Amino acid sequence: MHHPAANEVSLDFDETPRLQQRYDAVRRRSEVICEPLATEDYVVQPMDDASPPKWHLAHVSWFFETFLLKPYLRGYRPFEPAYEYLFNSYYNGVGTPYPRPKRGHLSRPTVSEVLAYRHHVDEHMRALLDAPPEGEAHEIAFRVVLGCNHEQQHQELLYTDFKYNLGRNPLFPAYVDDNHDRTGPTPAATPGFVRHDRGIHEIGWNGPGFAFDNESPRHEVLVGDFGLANRPVTNGEYLEFIEDDGYSRPELWLSDAWSLLKDPVRGFSAPLYWLQHEGEWMEYHLNGGLQPLVHDAPVCHVSAYEADAYARWRGARLPTESEWEVAASGSPIQGNFVESGALRPVPDAGPGLVQLFGDVWEWTQSSYAPYPGFQSFSGALGEYNGKFMANQLVLRGGSCVTPASHIRPTYRNFFYPGDRWQFSGIRLAID
Repeated sequence: MHHPAANEVSLDFDETPRLQQRYDAVRRRSEVICEPLATEDYVVQPMDDASPPKWHLAHVSWFFETFLLKPYLRGYRPFEPAYEYLFNSYYNGVGTPYPRPKRGHLSRPTVSEVLAYRHHVDEHMRALLDAPPEGEAHEIAFRVVLGCNHEQQHQELLYTDFKYNLGRNPLFPAYVDDNHDRTGPTPAATPGFVRHDRGIHEIGWNGPGFAFDNESPRHEVLVGDFGLANRPVTNGEYLEFIEDDGYSRPELWLSDAWSLLKDPVRGFSAPLYWLQHEGEWMEYHLNGGLQPLVHDAPVCHVSAYEADAYARWRGARLPTESEWEVAASGSPIQGNFVESGALRPVPDAGPGLVQLFGDVWEWTQSSYAPYPGFQSFSGALGEYNGKFMANQLVLRGGSCVTPASHIRPTYRNFFYPGDRWQFSGIRLAID
């Protein structure tokens, strides 16, 4: 089944070795990410929204098995038929998913069995790519590239989920400690706003190459005069908000946010992974564990509620996703991505807009909704994005644990406004 032009993949479909190389590199990367973990780390589910690393490794294999091997590889026999149920995330059109909050209850299959499952899938994917069924090469190539992008999303989730596990542990164990320069080479840029004039602009994906269905179609938007902050809000700036009793002033907070703050179990009064030790603010990081707060680094792990309250305190607001994309169009996709090894936001400085890509996902005020003329992927793959277009907000730009090859100016990430365990930060806007 052919997909719309906006979702094409930029491959000559006869170049199977390129497709195989892309697949192998992504699959290997997931296992490399997990190499620093102890066996016990693979099983823990620290909260309902997170998943054990073992589950992530199995689920991305389930994706290739379900959407490629079963429909296209003649004579394929699943590694374990019960995995169809255990490792389905939310595809109700495929079958009943195992309950998400119970993923951490499963001591079996073991880590070694999950790795064997991955290698079983990889072996049969090689066979499929070597000899795709006649007339199906294009659809197979599309699904492989979609599966690779899906796995890259789960690679980022691996980092966020085991950071939540390790960072909530009173021992504050580091995931790695490679002596990466944790202060950054420069101080943060002097804060300011870059002006953009009103006008009719186009946003959204129009190819060539791959994009998720929620990035299309490209369409016109009317944007008023606005200014976008030249860089993300820093830890030091956010600390000023805290010291000005920002978390205790109801006039700064949305009603739902204020109720959350005052919840005796779920309430908070600082970004996730911040804590005070002997009068000094500290922050937990994957690389290096608990460290003194770096004031010039972008603030991270804040909810949209916190971002909105901070913006109101500063006399500013959050940008719309249209404003963000208009400002980012034409900017080079460079920044502090996972390949840097920092695994945390770092200070940066420069002229114009800096740190649009990498470091932190930037909250916008825009609801995650379909673009005009939106069409989801065909069949069961239509559940990938479209059914989540309610009650969530859009984030833009990628983070310090996003693969550099995975991000685009049109990329629309989305989370609930109260979510904090993602690498999310703040960039201000003004009218």
